[in-house]
Amino acid sequence: MSAAVKLHVTTIGSGPAPVVFLHGFLGQGKNLATAARDVSDLATSLLVDAPNHGQSGWTEHFDYLQLADIIADELRSRGAAERPVVLAGHSMGGKIAMCLALRHPGLVARLAVVDVSPVDYGHVEFLARLLDAMLALDLSVLGSRGQADEALTGAIPDGMIRDFVLQNLRRTDGCYPAWGWRSNLRMLRAELDRMSGFPDMGAARWDGPVLWIAGTGSDYVQNRHAPAMRALFPHAHLVRVEGAGHWVHAARPQAFAQVLRAFLQG
Repeated sequence: MSAAVKLHVTTIGSGPAPVVFLHGFLGQGKNLATAARDVSDLATSLLVDAPNHGQSGWTEHFDYLQLADIIADELRSRGAAERPVVLAGHSMGGKIAMCLALRHPGLVARLAVVDVSPVDYGHVEFLARLLDAMLALDLSVLGSRGQADEALTGAIPDGMIRDFVLQNLRRTDGCYPAWGWRSNLRMLRAELDRMSGFPDMGAARWDGPVLWIAGTGSDYVQNRHAPAMRALFPHAHLVRVEGAGHWVHAARPQAFAQVLRAFLQG
């Protein structure tokens, strides 16, 4: 059983297919809002803030199995046992989605895994730098989001990545300091290696339809990852999106929507 963690969930669309989107590391459910809107005629989509992110509650440790169980409990409470969902997860969210399908197969009708593989990547230096920069920001003297952006420029020179990181910054009205981080940064920094990895699922496998989406400019899905993916998901079908990196849905939203719509329509 999962620990009780309150999840923040937003609904978009009114189409017949129940779809659940799970975002990546340091993201929020709203990062996939464009994709949800692009299929809104086909689907009623739930955008979930994963535990330790956005407006959802926090856990003491990073554990993909626990995260999958927490989200499974939420889906079960919304009727997924009677009407299984299409589960779509990007990066960290893709790993959660894979674990959920393997541990709670009756809740999932179809699975879309976006630019991630069920492997231990082992390279966390880039994410460590982001988290270290965020944790080093002195929130007690911060006057505005613009000041935060300026303060992070040295450690995070890429403006798009700073914008992504700063979506985690929030006003704490009536509190001191006046700014805080939405994400559970200290725990995530301490357990980055577990986030980069993937749990041993034993002999588990899921025989449902799996759409495996990768950006041609990303190294998160390589040929050498295919055996691990197909051992767990023998019916995985890989689609590579030209001109996209790791954030496929953001780089090529129309192409991503086209692939997703085809998958929803069977």
